[in-house]
Amino acid sequence: MKIAFVGKGGSGKTTLSSLFIRHLAANEAPVIAVDADINQHLGAALGLGEAEAAELPAMGAHLPLIKEYLRGSNPRIASADTMIKTTPPGRGSRLLRVTGDNPVYEACARTLVLDGEPVRLMATGPFTEDDLGVACYHSKVGAVELCLNHLVDGPDEYVVVDMTAGSDSFASGLFTRFDVTFLVAEPTRKGVSVYRQYKEYARDFGVELKVVGNKVQGPEDIEFLQDEVGEDLLVTVGHSDWVRAMEKGRPAAFELLEATNRLALQSLQDASDDSYAHRDWARYTEQMVRFHLKNAESWGNAKTGADLADQVDPDFVLHEDVEREADRDATGGPDAEGLVSPRQQPAPQPA
Repeated sequence: MKIAFVGKGGSGKTTLSSLFIRHLAANEAPVIAVDADINQHLGAALGLGEAEAAELPAMGAHLPLIKEYLRGSNPRIASADTMIKTTPPGRGSRLLRVTGDNPVYEACARTLVLDGEPVRLMATGPFTEDDLGVACYHSKVGAVELCLNHLVDGPDEYVVVDMTAGSDSFASGLFTRFDVTFLVAEPTRKGVSVYRQYKEYARDFGVELKVVGNKVQGPEDIEFLQDEVGEDLLVTVGHSDWVRAMEKGRPAAFELLEATNRLALQSLQDASDDSYAHRDWARYTEQMVRFHLKNAESWGNAKTGADLADQVDPDFVLHEDVEREADRDATGGPDAEGLVSPRQQPAPQPA
């Protein structure tokens, strides 16, 4: 399942996303962690030193490789140069899985060991000197959106994305790629302002939004959040000596995290599992196509010199059971590419 952490700058979303990643790893779940925040602090929150975090490969720097691999033998995509951040998969495309190896992970991911358990970490990459004044951060996050469009995840598999602060993710269709979005909010007026923005923008897209109250000091803070966000409040988190030690670079074993905070993290996992169980794959694919067509008309066609609407495979629905076997050639045997094709079955219906 795919999970996003969003919130106002300084709300603690990176800290909470890192705790959730550690929690999943401690439960021996396969995890891909993605740092899509402009500030790029997730690696440090997961225990990397400053130099190690700076050496993480940038997904944005490997965009040509990502495009070339994902397009596979899809006949609707003439070349990698015609792919944009919203290009959807179709028959012949290569799909990513949470587990396993592929050239994208080899180039863009690094494996961390958290309390003895492996976690695959990917990062969009920070601004470079060449970017300043000429590029926006969404050009880098586009690599994340393209990968999520081509990623097939199953139950008990987790992709956790630490998003950029505020409501910037609405500059693309990235905000629809998640089963659940955890909005981290402090119990202040400013703390819930991003919640109101997110709720307003996402209301027509079926986004599952849950609020995690952070830096809560007592019943009055909880009451404030309940009054402001209502039933969207999932759980609250208070002070943590474990987190304070972690932020000083001296984390204890994760099993020593306070019991109340461990229970809060389990609530996040339960909410994620429940959301995935109700995923409508047909709608998930339709939203992908919707934003692709919108981007194609707005700027993609002009940039690539191609009609990107032709990239849409109308008979393709991304689904957990999309076959990983090779496409069949005219004789019925597998070809040499090891590409994917959809099962010819009715699209799953919402529960």
